[in-house]
Amino acid sequence: MLSIFKSKKNDNKLKAFASGKVIPIEDVDDNVFSSKMLGDGIAIYPTNEYVVAPCDAEVNIIMKDTKHAVGIKLFNGMEILFHVGIDTVSMNGEGFEIFVSPGDKIKRGDKLISFNSKLIKEEGLQDVVIMVVTNSEQYKNIKYHIGLEAVIDDTIIAEI
Repeated sequence: MLSIFKSKKNDNKLKAFASGKVIPIEDVDDNVFSSKMLGDGIAIYPTNEYVVAPCDAEVNIIMKDTKHAVGIKLFNGMEILFHVGIDTVSMNGEGFEIFVSPGDKIKRGDKLISFNSKLIKEEGLQDVVIMVVTNSEQYKNIKYHIGLEAVIDDTIIAEI
């Protein structure tokens, strides 16, 4: 088995994928996310313009054309989708860059996506960064840390 997927002492803690205010997914201004149609999770109103891996994982999906979302699979089978903005798919990748490919083994803190907040806002859209556990029905005991000001790759935002 690859060492990246072996359990380590702090593997149950997810670090902040962006800096900024952490909010419950129910407060995201999009019914698909706030109603948990895609799964449970949290979101961050970012003060930076990139998303990093919250833990060691493997990239399992990227939105190649629109560049606004990346999915990863953790050592325990948990699947997480990072989605930048609300309705940003309409930007067709403008202002976004993806730094990973499907199958990449990534480490906590590795850059996944960069985005241009100013451009997103000029389009009349929100730049909130959403983290959705797409198979959350299998992981009922996730403890999310909301209401805090997270520091990217430092603050613990969830325990799994």
